[in-house]
Amino acid sequence: MIKRKRKFSSSLVLVCDNIRSLQNVGSFFRTSDAFAVDKIYLCGYTGVPPVKEISKTALGAEEWVPWEKCSHTWRCIDKLKKEGYAIIALEKTARSEDINMFRPQFPVALVVGNEVKGVSRALLKKADHVVHIPMHGEKESLNVSVAFGVAAAKITEYRK
Repeated sequence: MIKRKRKFSSSLVLVCDNIRSLQNVGSFFRTSDAFAVDKIYLCGYTGVPPVKEISKTALGAEEWVPWEKCSHTWRCIDKLKKEGYAIIALEKTARSEDINMFRPQFPVALVVGNEVKGVSRALLKKADHVVHIPMHGEKESLNVSVAFGVAAAKITEYRK
């Protein structure tokens, strides 16, 4: 893996919990490249490169966006907390904050969950903040990789 220069002094990492779709994983890499995410943590049964389905969607970004495989998402989150990261879960709950009103404190670890189950209750309890993307149509959710793109765009507005 090629190590790239940091573009920002404030760190943003992505934590992927049990993502089923390899195409979503590829999209995470491509979007992470666009928003200069410092590292992707691929946790649980989330697929890892090299796999053709990831590469096809990532368009090569999996070659230069740093990543790490973690067996247990909770251990990854605990490690990031000890390193000073604010843990931000992207999930719609009764108490989640509208991402448009949220002001992140860096460094940030953004947690995205499984396509069907979302971010687990156990991980939500570990989060410092839970944010959601307001929906204005008939559907109440976005594809996880699309939701990550929206959240990354919003969070990086505050990055230095």
